[in-house]
Amino acid sequence: MEFLQQSFSVRFDYKVFFTTHLFSTENPGFRDFLTVEKRSEIPPKVLVVLDDQVLAHHPRLIEDIKAYFKTVANVHLVEDVVIIPGGEAAKNDEKLFYKIVDAVNDYKIDRHSYLVAIGGGSILDLAGYAAAVSHRGIRHIRIPTTVLSQNDSGVGVKNGINFYTKKNFLGTFAPPVAVFNDYHFLTTLSDVDWRSGISEAIKVALIKDATFFHWLVDNAAKLAQRDMPAMQYLVKHCADLHMQHIRSSDPFEQGSSRPLDFGHWSAHKLEQLAKFNIRHGEAVAIGIALDTVYSHLSGRLTREAMDQILQVIETLGLPITHPLLEVTGDNSPLLKGLEEFREHLGGKLTITLLKGIGQGEEVHEMDGALIQQASEWLKNKK
Repeated sequence: MEFLQQSFSVRFDYKVFFTTHLFSTENPGFRDFLTVEKRSEIPPKVLVVLDDQVLAHHPRLIEDIKAYFKTVANVHLVEDVVIIPGGEAAKNDEKLFYKIVDAVNDYKIDRHSYLVAIGGGSILDLAGYAAAVSHRGIRHIRIPTTVLSQNDSGVGVKNGINFYTKKNFLGTFAPPVAVFNDYHFLTTLSDVDWRSGISEAIKVALIKDATFFHWLVDNAAKLAQRDMPAMQYLVKHCADLHMQHIRSSDPFEQGSSRPLDFGHWSAHKLEQLAKFNIRHGEAVAIGIALDTVYSHLSGRLTREAMDQILQVIETLGLPITHPLLEVTGDNSPLLKGLEEFREHLGGKLTITLLKGIGQGEEVHEMDGALIQQASEWLKNKK
C-alpha cells in the first residue's frame, strides 16, 4: 500500500484585554488594536453583532460605537448593527444564525474584515460560530458583557449552537483575534446574572488552584454584595487560569479529557430538561454540588472539604439542587445525561471528580446508585 503523509501545525495568538468604558473616545485600546492589526491597504470592514439585553441596559451604546469609530482611521464600520435576542434561547433558534450569515453576505464581510460580538456567552457562541463558518473563517472579536463570559467562555476557543435539543451539538474550535473585557458592562447585570457567573470561578479553582478557592471563600460575602474590585480580581485571575489550560493542554479537545467541564455533565442535562430556562451558571453550580457530594460519597473527598465547597456556593446565593435532577430510578433523565455526555466527548466517558480542593481526578465510569444518593443528600440538605 502506498500513501502520502502530511503534518503541520497552526499557531494561534490572541490577547485578552481588561478595561472600562471601551467605547469612550478617550479609551485608545480598541483603536490601537485595530491600527496594529491592519494587514491591507484596503480599509477593513467591521460588522457588529449586539445582544439586545445589553442594548436595553446601555441604550446609547450604538451611538457610542459609531462615535468611537469616527476616531479610528482607515476602518469602515458597517452602519447597521445586527441585534440578536440575548440569553441561551439565542442558541436554539437557527434563524438567528442565518441572520448573522445574511449580514455577512449583504455587507460583503470578507476574511480581512471583523465580526465584533458584544454580549453574553450565548451571543458570543452564536456569533463566533457564524464567523467561523462564513468564508471558512472571518476574524472575530469578542466583547463579553457578563461575569460568566468574561471569566470563562469568552476567553476560550469554542463556538456553537444547540441542536437536536442538545447543548452545543453544532460548533467549531476557532479562537478569536482578541477579547475585550469591559468591566463597566458588569455594573448593569441583574443580581442573578452577577452571581451565576461566579460558578465557573468556583469550578476552575476547585480543579486547578486551591489558593484561589480559599480567596473565594474569604471574599464570598463581598462578591455576593457586588464588590467591584473583588469581581475584577476574580474575572482576571479566572481568565488567566482558563487561558493557561488552553495553552498547556488540548485546546481543540481531540481527546476525552476535559477537566474544565467539572460539574458540567449534569449541568448540560439540567439545562436541556429545563428547556434552557435556567442560567448556565446556576446549572453549573448545581452540577458542582452534585459532583462534590459524589466525590465525598465515593471516598475521594473529605467531609470538611465538601462542606466548605457547598457553603461557598450557598454564600454566593447560588443553588445546590433542582427538582429536575432528582434521581428516582435507573431510567432517570439525569442518568441518561451521562450517556449523552459520553457521546459529546467522542465515545469515552471522562468525568472530573475531586480528591481535594485544587485537585481533580478523572474517572471513566460513575455509579448510578451513588449519583442517586448524592442527589438525595443535596435535596435533604436543602
